[in-house]
Amino acid sequence: MATNTPVPVVTSIELASLPKLASGKVRDLYTVDAQTLLFVTTDRISAYDVIMANGVPLKGAILTQISAHWFRVLSGAVPGLKTHFLTLTPPAALTPAERQLVRARSMQVRKLRVFPLEAIVRGYITGSAWSEYQKSGTVHGLPQPAGLSQCEPFPEPIYTPSTKAELGQHDENISPQKAVEIVGERYASRIEELALQVYKAGAAYARERGIIIADTKFEFGLDEETDEIVLIDEVLTPDSSRFWPADGYEVGRDQDSFDKQYLRNWLTKEGLKGKDGVEMPADVAAATGERYLDAFKRLVGKTLEETLAELGA
Repeated sequence: MATNTPVPVVTSIELASLPKLASGKVRDLYTVDAQTLLFVTTDRISAYDVIMANGVPLKGAILTQISAHWFRVLSGAVPGLKTHFLTLTPPAALTPAERQLVRARSMQVRKLRVFPLEAIVRGYITGSAWSEYQKSGTVHGLPQPAGLSQCEPFPEPIYTPSTKAELGQHDENISPQKAVEIVGERYASRIEELALQVYKAGAAYARERGIIIADTKFEFGLDEETDEIVLIDEVLTPDSSRFWPADGYEVGRDQDSFDKQYLRNWLTKEGLKGKDGVEMPADVAAATGERYLDAFKRLVGKTLEETLAELGA
């Protein structure tokens, strides 16, 4: 987004008007009432499970608005899909100053019991999956066809769950069978089914707009009143997904990306992978933000600036 003044980067938000329920790597959760939470997305960014010391301009607004867009798209594309999304309007309980602070970077959502799983779906063999496959011919311990090349699509997308670690801990890759042990057969089966359906619908939508979604992770919650599994948290964002430009895609090599792979590559190159307290240089933060903005425009069909103007933000 072109601007003559520096964009403020918001890495910490405190709302005195609502009780804070939790603080994650990127989002802070507040209780609105017994049925409703406020998700506030900061400009913090993490890589390799470590939060950077500084943030990425506009990131909180990008992630919030792109997730809201996906919730609307996917609700119409996946039969029977329920989501936790309620509204982008800040709660009335906030002060005018607080409402301005969280506007565009927050959404009200249903309060649900969260399943302790990251529902990862992989459509292409890349990243840690490619590394494992080269050594053993498996991905998350699941045997894969012989002869796959780097960044090649799997014959069909595969479900490779992980545990959902507490802040400061690392997620652990697990088998679908281990997921059954954690949440039970009925819930595990439905989570896998929904994750694959949502990925396929999202990947088809994105491909029409010039983006390949190589892999992504979803989270799900349980509506205990109806016993329905509900799509929650963020959805198909540059933080939770690996986005590649379709026009530059080529099997057999690393791809350019619209996600935080740029940051990961910088950390690896500088020997800073997994280290705490790392501050990104301004150019790395800005370049990461530009990739996020590009993905946003392609997927939503308008710029972030146009979207925020429509919100009055």
